[in-house]
Amino acid sequence: MIVSYADLNNKLDLIRRGKVKTGYEFGHHRIDTNFVFKMSDLNIVLGHANVGKTTVVLYLMVLQSIKNNLVWLVYSSENTASSIATKICEFYLGKVLKGSTQEELQKALDFMMQHFVMIDAEQKMYTYRDLIEEATDLHIQHEFDGFMIDPYNSLAKDKEMFQQLGGHEYDYEVLTHFRNWCKDRKVSIWLCTHAVTEALRKKHPASHEYAGLAIPPSMSDTEGGGKYSNRSDSMLIIHRYVAHATEWMYSHIHVAKIKEIETGGRPTSRDEPIKLRSLPDNVGFEIDGQNLISKKETTQSNFPF
Repeated sequence: MIVSYADLNNKLDLIRRGKVKTGYEFGHHRIDTNFVFKMSDLNIVLGHANVGKTTVVLYLMVLQSIKNNLVWLVYSSENTASSIATKICEFYLGKVLKGSTQEELQKALDFMMQHFVMIDAEQKMYTYRDLIEEATDLHIQHEFDGFMIDPYNSLAKDKEMFQQLGGHEYDYEVLTHFRNWCKDRKVSIWLCTHAVTEALRKKHPASHEYAGLAIPPSMSDTEGGGKYSNRSDSMLIIHRYVAHATEWMYSHIHVAKIKEIETGGRPTSRDEPIKLRSLPDNVGFEIDGQNLISKKETTQSNFPF
């Protein structure tokens, strides 16, 4: 099948007239300038262990649910369902669950049940095929907009396929399958990955403000190499200077790749990432002193579908 020039002409004309539909914004220009949520995208999320990748991604998902009524499927094998649910509820409430009222808890649970579907990762080891098959069935029931897979290296290998292809080609095949599934189902996958050990050994020089601390990984530092950035539509690198005396509370988001800038977003400068400052008790984030989830937004009792 060849490309339809009629369809191509229509798309080019939309670009010419500035009428291309852009992604869903998060509600703060510092994020929205560089990254917006786009249906059908394969997003790779990279970071060192223990920098808070899951926390940041969950928070961005909660933001989109509040502001744009998006629904999510979550598979997180390194976190219990109760810990994921706790973070979602605390982000929504802007306070820790311990000591909250029964009414507040119920309100947060209502929000979570309307916007989040969680796969029980404790019941079985999933291969990527198992996960995609289950997600396909669940999408028929719940029509979610985004699917978080956290992390990729926790998935069991499809042994027969792995033996036939080897590790490198196996990962390429999986990523291609993920990407095609995104396009077919009009669902965005957020695939969390880890950096290689060697990346942890790279430190800032003595003249740098973060001298001696591990630098953020680059796209090629993903376990398995550059194929992840090659196959992705966008790539986020999440970093936190955990050992810094005062900066440990800032989560840095480096937008390393945006495949289509026409629909919104662009890479950040290496030295100017998006900086999210953790609120006390880690119940949310703020940028430039602005809490990204306002009390007014969470006082709504219902979210239209």
